[in-house]
This record gives sequence, C-alpha cells and structure tokens, in this order.
Amino acid sequence: MSRRMTIAGTTAIVTGAASGIGRAVAVSLARRGCTLILVDLDMAGLEETKLLLPGVTVVLHQLDLGNGDAITAFGARVAADHPVIDILVNNAGVALGGTFEQLSPSMFEWLFAINFWGVVRMTRTILPLLHRSADAGLVNVSSLFGLIAPPGQSAYAASKFAVRGFSEALRHELKDTTIGVTVVHPGGVATAIATSARPAASMTDADRGSDLEKAAHLLRLQPERAGELIVEAIIRRQPRLLIGADAKIASVIERLMPVSYWTLLARGKGPQPHRAMNDVALKAG
Repeated sequence: MSRRMTIAGTTAIVTGAASGIGRAVAVSLARRGCTLILVDLDMAGLEETKLLLPGVTVVLHQLDLGNGDAITAFGARVAADHPVIDILVNNAGVALGGTFEQLSPSMFEWLFAINFWGVVRMTRTILPLLHRSADAGLVNVSSLFGLIAPPGQSAYAASKFAVRGFSEALRHELKDTTIGVTVVHPGGVATAIATSARPAASMTDADRGSDLEKAAHLLRLQPERAGELIVEAIIRRQPRLLIGADAKIASVIERLMPVSYWTLLARGKGPQPHRAMNDVALKAG
C-alpha cells in the first residue's frame, strides 16, 4: 500500500454529487484525472455538475439512497461496467428540523434510511470492487453533529454518530488491506442543507424563517474548500478530517468535557449554538 494515493487514472463513486460538498469533491477529483460515477436523486443537479467536469469520463446515476434494493441494483450495474472501483465517497445526507418529540417516527426513519443505512448499504455493495484496487479510499461524511449532539438534533446527530462509529470500526477491520478509510466531520459549509431540511409539522413558518436566516450566517465555509480538503485527505490516507474551526473547536471541547460540553457551548464559548444549529445540519446533502 502506497503512503500517498495517486488520483490520476482512478475511478470514483461520489454520492450526493448534485450540489454542495459532493459536487465540490467531484470537481476536485476530476481536476486530478479521475473517472467519475456520480450519484444523486436530483438528476438535474447531476447534469449541472457534469458541465463542470470537462476532459474526464462522467457517468450519472439517479438513485434514492434510502432504497436498499435500488442500491443493490446500482452496485450490480457498476460492477458490470467497472470491475474495479478505487474511491467511494459516501457524502449524501438529509436534515430535519425539530425536537425528538416533534418528529414523527416516519420522519426519523426516513432520515436514518439515507444518512446511515445509505452509507452502510453503499459500502457493502461497493466494497468488493474496492478490494480489487491496488490502492483504494473509502470516505464517509459524518458531521460536526457526529462530534457533539445539540438539542433539536436527535435524528441527525444519531445518524452521524452512527456513521462515525461504523467508519472507525470498518477502518480497524480493513487495516491490513489496500483500502484506507476516512471519516469526515464538516462544520458550517455553505450548502443547501438548511433550505432543504424537512421541518417538523409543529414548526411555525416564523420559526422556520428565523432558523434559515440564522443558518445563513453560520454556513460560511465554501464547499469548494471542503471538497479539496476531502480529496487531499484521500491522497494522504488520513483517517479523520475535521473541516472548519467550529468542528475543530467542538472536538476539543467534547474531549475535555464529554458530559457537560453543551453547557459551555450554550454560553457562547465555542461554536455558537444558535437555534439554526439546532434545527439544521451543517453539511452538504
């Protein structure tokens, strides 16, 4: 296994590539000569992403990552056309607004089906193809809320902590193989995750509008920068990547105060816990 991965000539799958961090990762990989298989439910967005990727082979797949049978079928199609996959970036994700008691069971399960089971199922179906690569990278995008769990984020934080645990265990299991595993924790990246978050039925329009206004001030890091950092982490085979000062600060505070960190954060001593941070997830979808 090489110390640094060479991207030129590789083939990568990127989920959630219609916008945000997924699109930025695709652009960064394409710039280095990577063949791309891009996945999203938003086909129009995928077509827009493809326009940004001249000079490389790009294949688009419209896919509902909450549908296990569809993921299995996708894996079979990919294997038929690409017997070796070198990079898998599990980036796609969704968000919800509202407390645990405000969220219906179906909303909670919908989010988990995409944010966690989508990652697990995509990994399971593509892992045999990664094993065929002489030097492979598997990236699972967690979140700032895979490090800390603020009130109002029971579903999202649970899914992103699950992605973190899954990724770390998988990295330990694959340590003697050619596959490097990276878990990514983005903080406030300027994507459409806030505007696309599904609000709980009991949330008022006024609360929703206030949350979106506050989110606009929090989601500041450009996705292009996040995408470049993720690709650099793949090249370096970096096991963990924190993106943004908010993620880095939260990681330190949580380690120092694993039970009472939110008391400190709520007083404004770390990443600002405005209600927008409670109601939207700070990562790309």
